[in-house]
Amino acid sequence: MRVSKLPLVLLAVACAGACAGPPAPVQNAAGPEAAKSPESAITLSGSGEFTDDDTSAIAYDRKLAPKGAQASVTVESSGDETTTSLVAEGLLPDRRYGVHLHTKPCGKKPDDSGPHFQHNPGKINPESEVWLDIRTDDEGAGRSTARNDWALDPDKLPSSLVIHSKPTTPKGSEAGMAGDRVACLTLAKV
Repeated sequence: MRVSKLPLVLLAVACAGACAGPPAPVQNAAGPEAAKSPESAITLSGSGEFTDDDTSAIAYDRKLAPKGAQASVTVESSGDETTTSLVAEGLLPDRRYGVHLHTKPCGKKPDDSGPHFQHNPGKINPESEVWLDIRTDDEGAGRSTARNDWALDPDKLPSSLVIHSKPTTPKGSEAGMAGDRVACLTLAKV
């Protein structure tokens, strides 16, 4: 019969803590619980009113992102799931926009944010990329959430969210295309 040593180790740690002061913090915990611990969770966010010169929230097309347009995005990744949520206001009413995460931060030029972020490089679909297309209501507001069955790699994170002029083409040779870049939010790790 094999007896686990874990209860004895825990008893020894408990006694040491009670007898000699607080126990030392546990380093490098292993096992499935450690992989899903809050320390391995990644949260990114970006928000603001789209301006003409602040690259943390910048408008490239004032006709499609009028003065006063704003957005907020949160990307939460832990375990084997990434959830991205977008809220936008002040865009054109009753209109569809394509929205994606991109690889680089926003810049003065629309192309500065780089290509779409892809979990599986070369795969252009909503399973590999984060597609958050919105349809605005009669006041120009829209919401969207995307859930992907993968976790972000801490060494390869998306750096921006881009709002495009057209809805995302879902299939075919134009898959993933969504027209010109209208506005951009730079993401920061929280």
